[in-house]
Amino acid sequence: MRAIVLDDAELNNLLMLEALRPIAGCRPESFTRPADALACAAAHIDEIGIVLTDYEMPGMDGLAVIRGLRALPGFAHVPIVMVTSFDQRALRRAALEAGATDFVNKPVDPVEIRARVTNLLALRRAHKAEAAQSARLAEEVAAAVALVEAREREIVTVLMRAAEHRDTDTGDHVARVANYTVLIAEALGLPPDQCRLISLASTMHDVGKIAIPDAILLKPGPLSTEERREMERHAERGARILANSSSDVVRLAAEIAVSHHERWDGTGYPNGLAGPAIPLAGRIVAVADVFDALTSDRPYKRAWTLEAAHAFLLRESGAHFDPAVVEAFLSRWDAVADLVGQAASRAA
Repeated sequence: MRAIVLDDAELNNLLMLEALRPIAGCRPESFTRPADALACAAAHIDEIGIVLTDYEMPGMDGLAVIRGLRALPGFAHVPIVMVTSFDQRALRRAALEAGATDFVNKPVDPVEIRARVTNLLALRRAHKAEAAQSARLAEEVAAAVALVEAREREIVTVLMRAAEHRDTDTGDHVARVANYTVLIAEALGLPPDQCRLISLASTMHDVGKIAIPDAILLKPGPLSTEERREMERHAERGARILANSSSDVVRLAAEIAVSHHERWDGTGYPNGLAGPAIPLAGRIVAVADVFDALTSDRPYKRAWTLEAAHAFLLRESGAHFDPAVVEAFLSRWDAVADLVGQAASRAA
């Protein structure tokens, strides 16, 4: 590992180099100008094992050098030793506050400096090894998480394929709802991992429709009162299908399935929840689901225009929908319009 030696007196540098050369694995380099030492440190951060800097130097003293080193990205754990003839408590305190690791008094004792540098280099190597191990573990965790997510997506795909056999539009509908859900979650400022989780879980929001008879599910005209009640049961049935899972995404999907038909004003179903009592994921999917239903052809209606759907969302904000969710959705309107256009192109 490199050892940077900084002293404006060339003789002091020579003495320090001579003292450090016997240390195994240590490659000392000396500098008389602080700017050159800082440039070397910045260019070879991963190779630097230790820095030994004088205090009294023209232009930039040792304290400024230490601060400059600590300001470099990745230099927080590199040992820095101040070498000084001053033995003032105030100076030592200032050096510690600047980021010094240790002190050595002039004139330097070669045996002492070798022992100190050897120990500090060992600490530096141990920290680098620990950091490398942490990075490997992080990669392993990321790979494991990716595998779990892939399996969960496979589960979702299987469930949605089953639903597609009942409703020819379900596959396209859930994909569009997932896309709108991501836009809303991002606009609300949710963390990326939560945005992805809600988007994936949203694809199962209507899984309960598997239990709805074709005569009702595919009916081209208005539903009767009893048919409407039967249709509304899909929310609770979906939650039961997805219940008691150990998977975060399936548990969230169950929550969405049972809550995405609740209304902000409390007049929705199945539980008549109102306002913030409705889970956030359900409130998000409610807007995405209804918007897609409005802007898509269905057996009982033609697709609405974007303008009509926009006006409907504004009109129902605070009644059917959470106003904050509507605002978030409309704030991404250009992206929404692009998605609607892409869906229309595929349908054509």
